[in-house]
Amino acid sequence: MAIELHGPLLLAGAGNMGYALLTGWLEQGLDPARVIVQDPDPTERVKQKLDSHGIDVRAEVRSLPRPPAVIVVAVKPQVMDEVFPLLAPLAHKDTVVLSVAAGRRIDGFEAYLPAETAVVRAMPNTPASVGRGITVAVGNTRVTPAQRAVCDALLRAVGEVAWVDDEGLIDAVTAVSGSGPAYVFYLAECLASAGVEAGLPAGLAQQLARWTVAGAGELLHRSELEPAVLRQNVTSPNGTTFAALQVLMREDGLARLMREAVAAAARRSRELAK
Repeated sequence: MAIELHGPLLLAGAGNMGYALLTGWLEQGLDPARVIVQDPDPTERVKQKLDSHGIDVRAEVRSLPRPPAVIVVAVKPQVMDEVFPLLAPLAHKDTVVLSVAAGRRIDGFEAYLPAETAVVRAMPNTPASVGRGITVAVGNTRVTPAQRAVCDALLRAVGEVAWVDDEGLIDAVTAVSGSGPAYVFYLAECLASAGVEAGLPAGLAQQLARWTVAGAGELLHRSELEPAVLRQNVTSPNGTTFAALQVLMREDGLARLMREAVAAAARRSRELAK
């Protein structure tokens, strides 16, 4: 189903996440004529995408012929204070501001906007670049059901979407799904390294680790079974997998390390949020 908007969509920032979102929107049938992209220096890949769809791209957006239905903020956090104050005056009473910028709370946007403006804060993750992301979103009290539906459709173009009512949960979300892909990539690194130590050639160990992690992830994606059940299904009593899991599941094993890692990431997310 095509994404329907009652006005223009302004995308501020066409970096990795902005590009992933834009690609998903276009694949979902969003009319390119409704999109304005603000980015002072898009990459060649982004330029080609914009040019091929005839999308309006500008270094700055000071005014628009019609109030935007949505302002999607996808700029890097370090330039937010420079970029967003210039975008805020474009917001209309019917505009929803959708932020996918890490580390910025809703009240940080509200400070620049008219009191009635709807704001949604979303935390996507990098698998959005291949349409397999997971995004958690939270809105302020001014977000209407229609605006929430629009934001949901825009975010769902790059993967699954979950909504929460408590913005305080976003720090834990960041620690689990926002940072989580890095944990999985590190798992693949460690698995390949362990394979080499077990005697495998480095290239084969890398191949096995990559395909094992990717394949297990796809199996988890397609299955309705809980991860614990899938684990149990491939673990024969006293077999090789059982022997390995005795190490990973001991008291000082993977579960404890993962709890510590997620707690550290959530703590840092709270420190960086503003």
